[in-house]
Amino acid sequence: MVKIIWTQRSITDLKSIAEYISKDSVKYASLTIERIIDVTKYIETNPRIGRMVPDIGRNDLIREIIFGNYRIIYKIAKTMTVYIVCLQTNLHSLMS
Repeated sequence: MVKIIWTQRSITDLKSIAEYISKDSVKYASLTIERIIDVTKYIETNPRIGRMVPDIGRNDLIREIIFGNYRIIYKIAKTMTVYIVCLQTNLHSLMS
């Protein structure tokens, strides 16, 4: 089982998502954040569950899980650690 570490950027992204959704519904914002966190727990037992990020190329260690309108981008480290790098809407490219 790998350890998951949320980077500062990913925490900021999570907060931004919550703030944006809470403008319409605090309840839905909380539920969305809870579900995003739950999805990342699958990485603990299967770090390669996500697909390779198309924007990056063929880097097997940078992966993403698509959840609803969000891309959860993570990096597999060699020390049984996975870093959640950032969260983006499906509309954003990593290269922009």
